[in-house]
Amino acid sequence: MSTENEGTEVPPAPSAPPVPVDSPAASSQAAAPQGGAPTPPPPPAPPMPPHGPGAPRQDVVQSGPPSAHAPAEAHAGPYGGDAPGPHGATPQGPGSPADGSWPPPPPATPSYADGGAGADWGSSYQQPAPKPGGRRGGLVAAVLVAALVAGGLGGGLGYTLAKNDDTASTTVSASDTGASQVKRDPNSVAGVAARALPSTVTIEAESTNGQGGTGTGFVFDKQGHIITNNHVVADAVDGGKLTATFPNGKKYDAEIVGHAQGYDVAVIKLKNAPSDLKPLALGDSDKIAVGDETIAIGAPFGLSNTVTTGIISAKNRPVASSDGSSDSKASYMNALQTDASINPGNSGGPLLDATGAVIGINSAIQSAGSGGLGSSGQSGSIGLGFAIPIDQAKFVAQQLIKTGKPVYAKIGASVSLEDTTDGAKITDQGAGGAAAIEQDGPADKAGLKPGDVITKLDDRVIDSGPTLIGEIWTHKPGDKVTITFKRDGKEHTVDVTLGSRVGDNS
Repeated sequence: MSTENEGTEVPPAPSAPPVPVDSPAASSQAAAPQGGAPTPPPPPAPPMPPHGPGAPRQDVVQSGPPSAHAPAEAHAGPYGGDAPGPHGATPQGPGSPADGSWPPPPPATPSYADGGAGADWGSSYQQPAPKPGGRRGGLVAAVLVAALVAGGLGGGLGYTLAKNDDTASTTVSASDTGASQVKRDPNSVAGVAARALPSTVTIEAESTNGQGGTGTGFVFDKQGHIITNNHVVADAVDGGKLTATFPNGKKYDAEIVGHAQGYDVAVIKLKNAPSDLKPLALGDSDKIAVGDETIAIGAPFGLSNTVTTGIISAKNRPVASSDGSSDSKASYMNALQTDASINPGNSGGPLLDATGAVIGINSAIQSAGSGGLGSSGQSGSIGLGFAIPIDQAKFVAQQLIKTGKPVYAKIGASVSLEDTTDGAKITDQGAGGAAAIEQDGPADKAGLKPGDVITKLDDRVIDSGPTLIGEIWTHKPGDKVTITFKRDGKEHTVDVTLGSRVGDNS
C-alpha cells in the first residue's frame, strides 16, 4: 500500500451571506401634501441587481510517488500554501449611486478565504500576504453590530416578559444541586487528554529561505528530547529554525539531534528546557489488538492541541510514504492503522491507547485522490491513518540520541519496488549499477540470488518489495530471521542473520 504526504492546502471557508440594505421609509418621514390632497404612492424601487457570494479559490496539491516504482503515501505534516483573498466587487460607499436610483445595490459579499495559511503535511510554507485593509474587518463589524442590536432587543423583550410573569420559575441549575463539579474517570478520554496534552508540543520548522511547516511532537524524556516525524523537521535540517510550543503557550527554540528519513523519525531537543517536563509513558505496540481504542493528539490544519478518538483498525499495514516531491525518498513502516481523525498537522503526534500510553507516532494518511469518494484531491481524514509503532520508534529515537545517526537492519539484497502481489523479487542489478547481492552480505551468505522471489519473512507474508523493507526494519541488526523464497518455481527456506546499515545515505 502507498499513501501520500499530508500536503493539501486549507480550503477557504464559504463566503458570508450579504447583509441586506433596508430601504428608507417612504411616507413616514415625508411632509403631508397641502390641502389634504391624497398622498401619491412612492415610485416603485428598481429591481436589485443579481449578486451572490464570490467563488473562493481552492488550490489542491497532489502528492507524487516517492520513486519511479513506489507510489507515495500521504504524510501527516507541515503546513503551507497560499490563501486566496476576498472575492467580488468592492461594495459601494454610503450615498446614492451615480444614476440616482434607490435603493443602492447591496454590498458585494466578502470571502473568508483571506485568513492566513493553513496547516498541511508535506507542502511548502509561504509567509502569508498582508490581508486587504478593512474589508474583512468591515464585515465582522457589521455582524457584531447586528448581533448587538438583536441582543439588545432580545434582552428588552426578555425583561418585559419576566416582569409581567407572575409564575415562579421551576428551572434548577447544576450549582443548586451541588453537581457543578463533574468527576471524570481518569481513564476516560477527557482524563487521558488532560494528562497527555501538557506533554505535547506544536513544532514549527523554517528553512533558511523562509519555507517551512508545522507538525506535532511529544516529550520523550526529562532532558528535553522531543520525538516527532522526520518530514516535520526536514525544512530545518540545514541551518533552519525550530520552535516548540506547549499548550500553556510557552515556546522554546529547539535543535535537531538526529533524523532518520527511512524510518520517518526525528528527535529534537529544547534549548533551555524546563525542569518540570513530564515524558509520556510508552506502551507496547506489539500487544495492541485490532479494535483497541485509540486517542490521537495533534495540530490538524494548524489547530493545536486537538484530540480525536477511534480504534486500531488494522496492524502490520505495509506503508510507503513520502512528501510527494519528485526527488523524495520513501519512508517505510509496518504501521498501525487507525480510524481516529488524522489530518495535515497531526504528523509526529502521539497515538495513545485507552490508558494514555503512547503506542505509535501519527505519520501518514491515505488520500482519496481526485475523484475518489467524492474528493477533489485534498488530503484529509477519511478514516485511514497510519502510525509508526512505538516499539520501533523508541529504538530509532534512542539510536539518534546516542549517535545522531539512524541504524537500519538489512539483508544485503536489492529488491524491486514495483507493486505486486507475488512477493519481493531480487533484482538483476542494484542501484547505480551496483551488484544486486552485496558481496559477503547476509543474503549472499544465505545463498540468495538475483531473480529469487521472497514470499515470507518468518511467519509474515511478503507481497512486495516495500512490504519486505518495512518488515525487515521492524527488526534490529543481528536478529535471525527465516526467509521463504521461490526459485525456478520451487519453494526454499533459509535462515538469515540481518546486517547493519548506518545513516540514510550509505
